[in-house]
Amino acid sequence: MKPLAVLVEAALAGGNVLKGYFGGDFRISYKGALNLVTDADLASEKEVVGILKQRFPGTAILAEEAGEESGDSGLRFIIDPLDGTTNFAHGYPVFAVSVACEQGVEVTAGAVYDPVREELFTAARGKGAFLNGRRLGVSATKRLGEALLVTGFPYDVQEDLTGNLRLFNRFMGVSRAIRRDGSAALDLCHVAAGRFDGFWEEKLGPWDTAAGALIVEEAGGRVSDLAGGTFHYRNGAIVASNNALHEQMLALTL
Repeated sequence: MKPLAVLVEAALAGGNVLKGYFGGDFRISYKGALNLVTDADLASEKEVVGILKQRFPGTAILAEEAGEESGDSGLRFIIDPLDGTTNFAHGYPVFAVSVACEQGVEVTAGAVYDPVREELFTAARGKGAFLNGRRLGVSATKRLGEALLVTGFPYDVQEDLTGNLRLFNRFMGVSRAIRRDGSAALDLCHVAAGRFDGFWEEKLGPWDTAAGALIVEEAGGRVSDLAGGTFHYRNGAIVASNNALHEQMLALTL
């Protein structure tokens, strides 16, 4: 069975778990002052990990809640069982399940599922990106002044408000508008779909970007670190764009 097919199976199953909890009663715990975890995170992750291990025994896992687990299958799955937990906890319908497959040092497949809109974003390296089976392509916007951008803020935003707002202030001064939806995985997918022209964020976890970054690249976009170097999901800081805007965005992130 191909990894992408398993990613899709796992993401859909995790999304169905989230649907069952959304709008109902669930327990909220705190990993930090602003960093939440709910029963839904844990239940979704259990479902996703269970499917991946069943389909690929001995696989390595990197999951937001359970952490890292070694394996000998040659594959590693990187999992965010609920990207947008704060949204979910408040009943705001913007959240997703994100699952990526890494072989060697390269992410080779990714799936992000938005269970509210029933939108499944997928990509396999070298084979394009898709939304519910329809090929995706980034926007054609060429000027930052005409761009709709999206970003997010880290959980320590209140500890260093000036530092964490510095890039937001720069981009706000030159772009058409900026949105902040609270799910990096979906932000990246919406860049791939041409809904946003560019995205940047700092202090992200590997599970936030592993699948979405590949989906952007396979849709014709560009992904880098803040200095324009090669992006890796462990970097924590990312710039993603429709490619045409990338150098203009990097001029503000340095």
